[in-house]
Amino acid sequence: MDSGTSALWPLWIDGTEVFTSRQRAVRSPYDHQVAGTVCEADPISVQAAVDAAARAKSVMRALSRRERADILRAAAASLRTQRDQFAATITAESAKPIRESITEVDRGISTLEFSADEALRLVGEMVPMDAASTGKGYLGFTMREPVGVVAAITPFNFPLNLSLHKIAPALAAGNTVVHKPASATPLTALLLARVLHEAGLPPGALNTIPGPGSSVGDLLATHPDVQMITFTGSAEVGLALRERAGFKRFTLELGSNSAVVVLPDAPVDATVSRCVAGAFAHSGQVCISVQRVFVHQDVFEKFRASFAQQAASLRQGPPHDQSTQISCLISEGEAARVHGWIGEVASSLVVGGAAPVGAQLAPTVLSDVPAKAKLMRCEAFGPVACINPISSLDEGIAFVNDSDYGLQASIFTHHAPSAWKAAQETHTGAVLINETPQFRLDHMPYGGVKQSGTGREGPHFAMEEMTERKLIVWKL
Repeated sequence: MDSGTSALWPLWIDGTEVFTSRQRAVRSPYDHQVAGTVCEADPISVQAAVDAAARAKSVMRALSRRERADILRAAAASLRTQRDQFAATITAESAKPIRESITEVDRGISTLEFSADEALRLVGEMVPMDAASTGKGYLGFTMREPVGVVAAITPFNFPLNLSLHKIAPALAAGNTVVHKPASATPLTALLLARVLHEAGLPPGALNTIPGPGSSVGDLLATHPDVQMITFTGSAEVGLALRERAGFKRFTLELGSNSAVVVLPDAPVDATVSRCVAGAFAHSGQVCISVQRVFVHQDVFEKFRASFAQQAASLRQGPPHDQSTQISCLISEGEAARVHGWIGEVASSLVVGGAAPVGAQLAPTVLSDVPAKAKLMRCEAFGPVACINPISSLDEGIAFVNDSDYGLQASIFTHHAPSAWKAAQETHTGAVLINETPQFRLDHMPYGGVKQSGTGREGPHFAMEEMTERKLIVWKL
């Protein structure tokens, strides 16, 4: 398939291209340039994709661990040779700055390689049957079996790596996948499907079907032949899908308004630099983007001034420019929404806050933001950071926990007892010490509590979610 902007990008079902009458131009949110025209799934093609995945279940299950690992390693090698094409495609459809897109491709390669490693380590465990008084003479052990057809529903902000965090572990565990990528960024997913096919993946093991979440996502959630849904997106959509899905297995990676606590002993300049990077990467469109910063009053003024200066100096420009640090949001509507939230607390502005130009919104910093403001309660998903003073560690932890979300949080301090107290008392899926909550390595367990979701990603941990534990008892 020609991947130029004039190309028509078909669905990928059962190892082949499938064209539909539903077609839509995919445009860059930065300048509205057409990145490609994509076919969209209808109920017939959704059914065909699920049928193909269901037929391929026995084929994938029969592959040895080594065969699955070899396919994923071959895909990683192919992705490495196509690094520039994938990065350019990510940037073309999402307006992610090109240097961030290159980093995403590199992370995608790692996710494939970690998943290949985990395919070889997928094991059960022995059960000591004779630990029970009546268990003498019995052998017990568990096996990990694939759940079957996994529906992967992925977001726009990391169209390659977040897709791979669902697809690669599912395949490593012997499942088959129906992938519905975000409507704004389907092209990267379609490229990925072909890479995996060329790496030796059996037809039907991965089926990629772009289309509206309100139709395609709902059909997958309610389809009787789909055994599991793995979803990354908003809490509202995720919870609605779960309600419709019945007894299907579910992994939900939802929203956050990640928080940072900064204590007086933290090195201010270095901490500011990390927090600015964590707040404004991809225009803040990251689930674990730094949104709330609670700084001890002893260093608050210095921290706020430095943070504002560094935020204002970020270079905003076209996404394909290597020097661009911040580009735009995924749509003009999203930019208007975030600007509206800023306007609700305009008296707290420190820097930024100007009306968006199209989908471009300047990095914005606010301080002394009221606790009930949307920017403190909800997920902004935009280039906004709120900096508020605290008088103690206890107050900082209380502010961090005063949230409906709980994905990742962090504390900056060299005082070990304070760091340990924060680690114990912060109610989030992860606590990072002397690093921002935006930090993620692709093999670590990743997931949240409260409205941030259920389950964990990272290949090893995702494969636990994507397999069933079966007990075998043998009377000797």
